[in-house]
Amino acid sequence: QVQLVESGGGLVHTGGSLRLSCTASGFPFSDYAMRWYRQAPGKERELVAVVKTSGEATNLLNSVKGRFTVSRDNAKKMVFLHMNILKPEDTAVYYCKTSYKLRDWWGRGTQVTVSS
Repeated sequence: QVQLVESGGGLVHTGGSLRLSCTASGFPFSDYAMRWYRQAPGKERELVAVVKTSGEATNLLNSVKGRFTVSRDNAKKMVFLHMNILKPEDTAVYYCKTSYKLRDWWGRGTQVTVSS
């Protein structure tokens, strides 16, 4: 059974940093791209970044370019979202996702709140 567990969220002031982690199990992690999404209150879920198997980021959301980076540790089956220069508009629940065996698998998310 695929499981994705996000962690690392919290409350931070504007300009601060957080590192989100997503720990995966139940599938051959190193062979699959991972995705970070976020959903702010009253808004649709949006793609933040795709993390290729190499750890390279693609499809980075325009509003986070220059502030967010990604990485992954295939040995530990973890993917990370490094968030810097956080803004109140980054406040959201952040999710990781993968697609495996013809379906999408989501974690439960981790709350990030950026205070002004």
